[in-house]
Amino acid sequence: MTTSPLAGAVVLDLTTALAGPYATLLLAGLGARVIKVENPATGGDSARNNAPYAGRDGLTLGRRHADDMSVSMLVRGRNKESITLNLKDPRSRSVFLDLVARADVLVENYSAGVTTRLGIDYASIREHNPRLVYTSISGFGAQGGPGSGKAMDSIIQALSGVMMTAGEPDEGPVRFGLPIGDLLAPLYAVIGTVSALLQAERTGVGQHVDVSMLGALTSLMACEPFDAYDAVGLPQRTGSMVPRLAPFGIFEAADGHVALCAPTDPFARGVFRAMGREELLGSYATRDARVANADEVHGLIGAWMKELTVDEILDRLVREGVPAAKVRDPHEAVHDPLVRERGEVVTLRHRTYGDVADLSGTGMPILFSGADVGFDEPPPDLGEHNHRVYGGLLGYSDQDVARLAEQSVI
Repeated sequence: MTTSPLAGAVVLDLTTALAGPYATLLLAGLGARVIKVENPATGGDSARNNAPYAGRDGLTLGRRHADDMSVSMLVRGRNKESITLNLKDPRSRSVFLDLVARADVLVENYSAGVTTRLGIDYASIREHNPRLVYTSISGFGAQGGPGSGKAMDSIIQALSGVMMTAGEPDEGPVRFGLPIGDLLAPLYAVIGTVSALLQAERTGVGQHVDVSMLGALTSLMACEPFDAYDAVGLPQRTGSMVPRLAPFGIFEAADGHVALCAPTDPFARGVFRAMGREELLGSYATRDARVANADEVHGLIGAWMKELTVDEILDRLVREGVPAAKVRDPHEAVHDPLVRERGEVVTLRHRTYGDVADLSGTGMPILFSGADVGFDEPPPDLGEHNHRVYGGLLGYSDQDVARLAEQSVI
């Protein structure tokens, strides 16, 4: 795609699992040539062995055939090339440096200290390509973190404080179902990578971009002044309601749930009119009055909604211009025609068997008026592009590639 924003950029992808591969997926969707470097000794990216799998038998919990592919890889491997290279083998170093010399970006998400032990940290390779943008995504940053320094999404959620913002005040911690720590850090990593590329174009000098999962999620936590709420006596955990914005929350209907957001005076008046309770316009005309009596306001709205269907409630609220929506389950949400038409969610297809199951994957949630973006290539098999990259990009002969394979370097 020559009109893609990152067309011509070469990205070495040393990532595995979710956070790193999602960052490189976005770079691929923006048009970069992403070369996924996988260890042949371990079977490549760990996501290749994540159940469930898609293949000739449709969707299965276990791998039944050699060409079954993990749904995780179906999502994260699109528009990438796969080569094998055992970075633990000393003989791989010259090959790796040849790749570095031809790359614009390198992305890795090893635990702190691993790249230094392997000799592939930024300080060790920058002289081989001074323009290289070297992006690291880790749990706690380059300096490491508490305990073992190992980071999984739930660990990051726990340390960030986000688990204590959801749920009822008397409940224990609540883990978000979406792995927000794993998915948020890659967004900042892509922002940092693209920014560093722009700077490198001006200066001719690359740099190290360091993003931590904990820092990314905790920085968003700090966007909401939870410490200020605590200091003035406002509860930090309010469950399905937000008293300081009343009326605001999740309400039960006769056949589902409705999300209501009416913190302003005009919106609140619209809620009371939709309820046919115009007399409440006087008692709760101001935000201060509604907040001071939030439990009563929410109780009145809750009683009204329980007698109506979701569609009936939304019809009345929307006519009054009140922000409200049905609470949907994930399957219904990803099949919304709007996000499908905009390419923000797309259908996943197996490279051989096509649409073997009703599978949805992330699209490119950025639309450009003058650029082509998105995912039109299926995920690669392990090492599928060894000859294309080692032969085409690096200029190795067939004999060179065969020798590296015989030595188990690739």
